[in-house]
Amino acid sequence: MPLDHATTALLEQLAALGGPPLHELAPEEARTVSAGLSELSGKGPDVARVEEVTIPAEDGASFPARVLVANGTPRGVIVYYHGGGWVIGSIDEFDALGRELAVRTGCAVVLAGYRLAPEHRYPVAARDAYAALLWAASDMPGLPIIVAGDSAGGNLAAVVAQRARDEGGPAIALQVLVYPVTDCDLDAPSYQDPDRQLLLTRDGMVYFWDHYAPDPGARANPDASPLRAAELSGLPPALVLTAEYDILREEGEAYAERLRQAGVPVESKRFEGQMHVFFTMVNVLPASAEALDLVAGAVGRSLG
Repeated sequence: MPLDHATTALLEQLAALGGPPLHELAPEEARTVSAGLSELSGKGPDVARVEEVTIPAEDGASFPARVLVANGTPRGVIVYYHGGGWVIGSIDEFDALGRELAVRTGCAVVLAGYRLAPEHRYPVAARDAYAALLWAASDMPGLPIIVAGDSAGGNLAAVVAQRARDEGGPAIALQVLVYPVTDCDLDAPSYQDPDRQLLLTRDGMVYFWDHYAPDPGARANPDASPLRAAELSGLPPALVLTAEYDILREEGEAYAERLRQAGVPVESKRFEGQMHVFFTMVNVLPASAEALDLVAGAVGRSLG
């Protein structure tokens, strides 16, 4: 089906603003553009508690995180990794989304502010993501843990789930992967489709990979391209969401299928008429609310 009206209107609005494409900007400039786009969502719903914390990293450094609790005692904890190609994005930009998740699921939401490339290249983001999982398990013991993320954040959630399995880490009740980056094949047919060169383009993914993991050999490692892991059995149940007009659609759906073949319970949905980033466009694109409802339902089922 064609792009929905809300998405078309948003793209027209952004085109009218002009400016060079993201991949032609320096990382700091790209981060400024990303922050401006996030302002369209406005403020998310009120929550009972907001706590700014610092999480120790594996290399002795640290990174920030924000804990959002809607009310009362949370029924679980969602460790959320934001998208942005490992290069852009921040806790503040994903605050509205985090608040929505906290209110809709009744879980504490930990927005992990993992360190960004190119200042901190692969595998720093992957290691910070795992450190956030360990922190959540230690700081909120006894609560079921869910890992979730969109785009590069979906990549990190998948990587964290694999590492937790391999190293006997904290039990994960569910992994929520929203149009995740799962492979490093920049010549895949989906990357060449002209109808999908919207907010995320092939040139954009080349830019992100070049900043995050400039060594082509390193990109093929499972903690960069989780689709390339030799074995996917024993991973936690998954919810995988993809978008029709997204160059990442096939690799996200391929990961969901490989999980199924490995015996992992998987729920998946392709959102027709939607593009990359639709999930995070809270209060802007109606499909975001639909996807959030789907995530809340899956979280509720996973927590019983």
